[in-house]
Amino acid sequence: MSFQERKKKILNILEEFDQLSVSEISEKTAVSPATVRRDLKDLDAQGLLQRTHGGAIKLETQKFTGFHQKKNVSESKKQFIAKLAAEHVKPGDTLFMDCGSTVFAMCSYLKKTKPLKIITNSLPIVAELMTCPEISLNLIGGELDQARRAVHGQMALEHINHYHAPKAFIGTDGFSIKKGLTSNTELEASITKAFCINADQVYLLCDASKIESNAYVQSASLSQIKYLITDIPPAVTVLNELSMKGIITLSGEIDQ
Repeated sequence: MSFQERKKKILNILEEFDQLSVSEISEKTAVSPATVRRDLKDLDAQGLLQRTHGGAIKLETQKFTGFHQKKNVSESKKQFIAKLAAEHVKPGDTLFMDCGSTVFAMCSYLKKTKPLKIITNSLPIVAELMTCPEISLNLIGGELDQARRAVHGQMALEHINHYHAPKAFIGTDGFSIKKGLTSNTELEASITKAFCINADQVYLLCDASKIESNAYVQSASLSQIKYLITDIPPAVTVLNELSMKGIITLSGEIDQ
């Protein structure tokens, strides 16, 4: 059976069952577990499914989308949050910026704040700011994630650990009192962790729909976040919990 035939079978099976282990996929496709693992790795790299420990999940289960898809979701909310976040950037700042589409939306506002040094794993951020005078860009090296237009992997983590930034601006796939920040992939979670460790203050850019929801893997604890920047404030109980943990919530309706 060719890879294209196996690919079609695997995606059809995941469409039906949402999540399966390697052994289950092997049984249903009559393909060896070793071949299944290789195929899952290739399909994950193509952005067609999400690998997990010992299996795979279909993307819709985790609501995973690539950068350009995310960029077009709730654009007005992203612009509002990005503008609010950019107000906390001062000339001379050094920033970590991740590959989130809301973080990318800060670029148009940062062009007015110079000089800046920006350390990022986001190709769209580099493309947007590379011609701006007085904005120095440090592109993190590593493996390219084509769907997310971002760089991840062990080399990327080592790169980040060589640097320090007073401020980090990050996004998330989920955010809750119980689990903190969560991501849809282990690769993105590892980048978030590295940024949080190497920054003095972490600004989380997160629209209200993600608050009190959890994604696949934990990426940071609440203790690592200084500011939550969102479009509308969370429920009072959540807001109070965040305040007790020292997190400052900034939004269109309330600053606390």
